Amino acid sequence: MQYWLEHFAVSIAAITGVLAARGKQVDLFGVLVLALVTSFGGGTIRDVLLGSLPVFWVTDQTFVVNAIITAVVIFYLVRFHELPIEVLMVADAFALALFTMIGTRKGLVFPVAPSIAVMMGVTTGVAGGILRDLLIGQIPLVFRREIFLYATAAFGGSLTFVLLHEYSTSGKTIALISFLVTLLLRLVGIKWRIQLPMFRPKVTLPENLKENG
Repeated sequence: MQYWLEHFAVSIAAITGVLAARGKQVDLFGVLVLALVTSFGGGTIRDVLLGSLPVFWVTDQTFVVNAIITAVVIFYLVRFHELPIEVLMVADAFALALFTMIGTRKGLVFPVAPSIAVMMGVTTGVAGGILRDLLIGQIPLVFRREIFLYATAAFGGSLTFVLLHEYSTSGKTIALISFLVTLLLRLVGIKWRIQLPMFRPKVTLPENLKENG
């Protein structure tokens, strides 16, 4: 089951990579690069950090084939039918939840601390999107206030996985709960526009300006 869930997550990530290229004057090759980076960026960083080499898509080329075919289909499809933004955001939430769960589970397989496993889950969930946005010259979604609980949702789901793993032996149940926590946090954040506090430091005038003012 997890194998097919991974393929589904790769497909959704590839779609978001293609749609990110809208209005950027990017050709088909550039679109394919964005789709591949979005699909494999997080998992690649995770595998390199964990020492799981070769990385997952190198050992199984069907992931690459999946991402390329999906990207090409969406590239031509959006020329005739625009996908509603709501559908895209829900699909992206599913991909985030799946990648986060998969990354956390893989982190726990390796002899790393639970906190590192959480980091691996969050990295798998959001790093591909960060790399994609940097390539097209945008502030990554994860750093934008209006994205509503993106990395926070991944952190919540990954932390849930690690905590439950300490007290339960049912891997499927843990994976499902972790997936649902990430997904629900993301969807609730979107629906009710929940945002984390902004960094607004108190501005103080230099002493010389106070004396002259």
